[in-house]
Amino acid sequence: MRPFHLGFLVNNIEESIKFYTEVLGCTTGRISEKSFVLNFQGHQLVAQLVEKMPAIATDPPDGKTAPALHFGLVMEWDEWHMLKAKLVTIDFMIGPYTRHEGLPSEQMTFLIKDPSGNHLEFKTFKDDSSIFDSKTDNA
Repeated sequence: MRPFHLGFLVNNIEESIKFYTEVLGCTTGRISEKSFVLNFQGHQLVAQLVEKMPAIATDPPDGKTAPALHFGLVMEWDEWHMLKAKLVTIDFMIGPYTRHEGLPSEQMTFLIKDPSGNHLEFKTFKDDSSIFDSKTDNA
């Protein structure tokens, strides 16, 4: 399988590059005045500069107010815990916390915001076979 490609909006190129490279450890590809490319764990993200970020709708999973529009990674259990420990100096928007504790779909998750207000979710499943299981609530 080839990497996926995702385009997203930012309102400041320099701040965004700093966040994605210094905080999340991404590397940059092409950079211009209006966009830049990131290697996001082997996937291609393209950030496009806009003057104003659009409003984001929310969705309340587990009684928390979460952004309906977000992206992120499903990580290996140990990698997720290492990233969580690395990010201790930033404010988490949601979590870290455990969802579906004790169920086959048990997962740990947290959401953070980038400087432009984009929401990123990082999650890990206790059992990877439940990632796409239609019998459990994995969202």
